[in-house]
Amino acid sequence: MTNPVTLITGATGGIGAALARALAGTHDLILTGRDTAKLQALQAEVGGETLALDLTRPETFAEAVAGLGRVTNLIHNAGVVELGAVAGQDHAVWTHTLTVNVVAPAELTRLLLPQVRAEQGTILFVNSGAGLRANAEWASYAASKHALKALADALRNEEAPHGVRVTSLYPGRTATEMQRKVREQEGAPYDAAAFVQAETVADTIRNVLNLPHDATIPDLSIRPGPR
Repeated sequence: MTNPVTLITGATGGIGAALARALAGTHDLILTGRDTAKLQALQAEVGGETLALDLTRPETFAEAVAGLGRVTNLIHNAGVVELGAVAGQDHAVWTHTLTVNVVAPAELTRLLLPQVRAEQGTILFVNSGAGLRANAEWASYAASKHALKALADALRNEEAPHGVRVTSLYPGRTATEMQRKVREQEGAPYDAAAFVQAETVADTIRNVLNLPHDATIPDLSIRPGPR
């Protein structure tokens, strides 16, 4: 039997790197990330191949993925967040956030659907609790994550006849560098022990990917446990 081929965007981030380590040896990995040095270090650790993608420029994706062969699973993990009130965030923040968090996943999905259909694989969107509700100062990020949910919901219905499963995962606060940035923007301390660990989220994604094909998990939330 051949291993499934799993592409992870944002592979050098907290959840992405944890997922790459969790899947190493049982999945053939395609790793994408912004930091070339970190990406190469991760590749040396878990194997697989790397793919250069600039998520701010979806128009470059077609050329970037043209040489890819099999793709079984597509994990949309990369994302950006910039907190701020609607009154204080101009169109540049909105455009950047929506491009990276929504337009890039939509375009990458479109381009790789033939391979995922051929494998009857899984497309998983790492969303956020902000994809289910919007709080003050979170408008641009929450809007992007609500849009990502809509993308996943529509895609799920469209691709079911092709045997492709689509899951939206809604992690609560997770111990990552992105969360550290968020806490700084909120003016609050960062305590990794108070949050879901990236490895726990990675294990959850691995379980979704390994689910027998007679079932699917459309939506899944994971939150920090009681303290």
